[in-house]
Amino acid sequence: MDAGYFSEANVQAVAALGCEPLIPPDRQLHGRPLPAAPRGRPPVGLSVADRMRRTLRTKRGRARYARRKAIVEPVFGQIKQGRGFRQFLLRGLRQVRGEWALICTTHNVLKLWTALRRRRRPGERLRVPCGSRKAEQKAQR
Repeated sequence: MDAGYFSEANVQAVAALGCEPLIPPDRQLHGRPLPAAPRGRPPVGLSVADRMRRTLRTKRGRARYARRKAIVEPVFGQIKQGRGFRQFLLRGLRQVRGEWALICTTHNVLKLWTALRRRRRPGERLRVPCGSRKAEQKAQR
């Protein structure tokens, strides 16, 4: 998560799910030199924020946190820029969740469609995955 989501409750909730929380307590500024990676065991009595700062300064913590640039951020950029999705149109948590599920589903279907198109040979039609002859004939029309 990015710095806007840091709170002791969020760190505990992520840890309760069995995941390693990597949520910076402070905004990370570009171009600033990073402090040296800590060595040894963490001191006793560190606050949650100080413990998280220490974790994110380690080589392992920096490498894991940097992965979000390649995994999560491109998807949000594609949804915002490519799909033009900037705000929810519906109100209420239930409806917003449904709208977000629809946006994510269309994003994933378009990725699958693109991958299928790249795999086929030029001039070859896309195959219907159900294997039904009638469905294949219908798809060829």
